[in-house]
Amino acid sequence: MNKYVSTRNSRIEVSASKAVLLGQAEDGGLFVPADLASFKRDYHEITSLDFKGMAKYIWDMFFDDYGSDVIDELVERSYTGKFSSDLITPLAKVGDSYVLELYHGPTSAFKDVALQALPNLLTKARDMNGETDEIMILTATSGDTGSAAMSGFSNVPGTSIVVFYPDGGTSETQRLQMVTDTGSNTTACAIRGNFDDAQAGVKKIFREIPKPSKGVSLSSANSINIGRLVPQIVYYFSAYRQLLDMRSISDGDKVDFIVPTGNFGDIMAGYLARCIGLPIRRLVCASNKNDVLTEFINTGHYDRKRDFYKTTSPSMDILVSSNLERLLYYICGEEHTVSYMKQLEEAGEYQITADELAEIKSVFTGLCANDGEGAEVIKKIFDAEHYLMDTHTSIAWSCMEKYVQDDVPKVVLSTASPYKFCASVLSALGLEVSDSDRKKMEACRKHTGAPIPAGLAGIFDKRIKHTDIIDSSDMKDYVIGKAKR
Repeated sequence: MNKYVSTRNSRIEVSASKAVLLGQAEDGGLFVPADLASFKRDYHEITSLDFKGMAKYIWDMFFDDYGSDVIDELVERSYTGKFSSDLITPLAKVGDSYVLELYHGPTSAFKDVALQALPNLLTKARDMNGETDEIMILTATSGDTGSAAMSGFSNVPGTSIVVFYPDGGTSETQRLQMVTDTGSNTTACAIRGNFDDAQAGVKKIFREIPKPSKGVSLSSANSINIGRLVPQIVYYFSAYRQLLDMRSISDGDKVDFIVPTGNFGDIMAGYLARCIGLPIRRLVCASNKNDVLTEFINTGHYDRKRDFYKTTSPSMDILVSSNLERLLYYICGEEHTVSYMKQLEEAGEYQITADELAEIKSVFTGLCANDGEGAEVIKKIFDAEHYLMDTHTSIAWSCMEKYVQDDVPKVVLSTASPYKFCASVLSALGLEVSDSDRKKMEACRKHTGAPIPAGLAGIFDKRIKHTDIIDSSDMKDYVIGKAKR
């Protein structure tokens, strides 16, 4: 049976279901498979299947203590009737490259692929481990995780969820998706600060009060939870299968993936797909003006002591990328990972060794683009291909254009519907931007012909339910208060 260990102490060892249930290790580390090499497979065993079949195969491999029959049931429950495309994550050819559309779920963001799955994995893990406490899901979001998590956990028995988001740090549509959620067990709360403040607050709460009240235990829906990360591996294999079906590659050809990156979860899933055996040549880490990851991948120096910028791609406005710790564990080892995380917390920076950097650079390329470059891509690609992309996808596309071009197929991961960022998209297209978000959405539809996703169409008519705004220093007391109620 697979064992999961903490990135900061390999003596902390749990089963897969326990890792999902806990979300984060007690020492603040993240759970990772103790023996990743044992997951190596002939990728044909996976790419020969449809999306659900791939999910069943990969989940069964990583979450082996659930049992195959249970995994089959959970996959069906997670994906049947939840996505507007039968392919779940369809691949579109755009010019000479490809866009993997990850936004066809209930909240029009890539997080749906994992967050329709996590509630099913978590509630089953609760039963398997004899847990009787209510599970309070604690989540920080830079935009999309919040609404996707609230949608996934809405009215799920035995659970509640509290989402913290930066006040003024999301698009208006992202905010409305959270504050209008009607689940009886869901809460969205704005904090005065940025995403890093929210994420640091959540991590601190996990360390200090894993049981905030009698009969209540904490878990996470962020990608620090291995139950969030594993389902994201699937769409890399699905993309490869679709490239084969489109006859765009021959079996065995290598592919590059360009990933708009903030918290390093999506691209870490790509790294795991490569470790399993998928023929990925390189993973391009695409950042916006908050380019901490670009500097790290190019120099080995991670420095969060820099200006924080609010950009038109807010889900990437992050300076502390949590999932990078998992990559450090596999590349740098436990001892160095512990040292680097301590340096990051105490000094705000760390420097990995030359050999460690060389190994990271053998797989990853770090590039960045600013708002203006992203806007240019939105207009250029729409004018040339009549294909509309959001502000995060355009950052990734811009980075792809800066990347060395050759005959290796390139797949850009599209992480959100353009309708979640209408103001920026309309501005990029050179159109007048109305004060009303409803009018922005309709103007975008009228000009582009792209249909408004069902989950967003009626959002402006919903009642705002969640209105709390607090200082980040008050997050702990807020959680305790919610747990007691």
